[in-house]
Amino acid sequence: MKNIIACNLGSYRQFGANAYTHLAEIGLTNVEIRVPAADGVEALQTELKAHGLTATSLLGGCDVQSATVVEDFQSTLDIANEMGVKIIFVSVHSGETDKKVVYERLRAIGENAEPLGVKVCLETHPNMAHNGDIALETINGVNHPNICINFDTGNVYYYNHDVDAVTEVKKIIKHVGAVHLKDTNGGYRTWHFPTLGEGVVDYKAVFQTLNDADFYGPFTMELEGIEGENLDEAGVKARVADSLQHLKDIGVI
Repeated sequence: MKNIIACNLGSYRQFGANAYTHLAEIGLTNVEIRVPAADGVEALQTELKAHGLTATSLLGGCDVQSATVVEDFQSTLDIANEMGVKIIFVSVHSGETDKKVVYERLRAIGENAEPLGVKVCLETHPNMAHNGDIALETINGVNHPNICINFDTGNVYYYNHDVDAVTEVKKIIKHVGAVHLKDTNGGYRTWHFPTLGEGVVDYKAVFQTLNDADFYGPFTMELEGIEGENLDEAGVKARVADSLQHLKDIGVI
């Protein structure tokens, strides 16, 4: 099988207006975008189609601390279903809410997602999925096949000391529903996310590990840059293109 490679539109920063055109130019046909308003779905689908693009995942809000999160999230599920998107990426934080209550809420969301064939994927963020052990604890607590993990190859270094992306992803390998490709210099809480291939992440090993477990994507490039840099539009586009080239160079595309 071929790996599904996508790009998070946030990788283009303030130059997102030209992102679709650039992605088409470099031959990348999959994107991760924010959940559109219900009345904007048709226009968005038309624009994506015009550039030969497909949304492979949507970024949705999911306030698990709210008692109404299950009802609130339903519109996101409905929009994903209307668009034919099977992956919703969310960031969750339990805050002061009992984790068992959060698990129940996520399980209920999973129940609603299941008949639509949608997987809701929790980002590698504190406090419920920031490393393999915590993510596995959350997944086991929720215990629903449609609640999965979005494994972020950069965040796992950012939020933890003395970790390795391959070791961490192996801990949750059966529960990975999506992956963010983000490189890093490996520093704890260090905002240094360069072009793929310029950091410490061994992407060939990451892909091999996931492919061996029959996971082929979506693998979504999320290029958040380096603190203090000031890239112009050409620089931003070059980072996207060069990151895609790195994936080609190591043979995962």
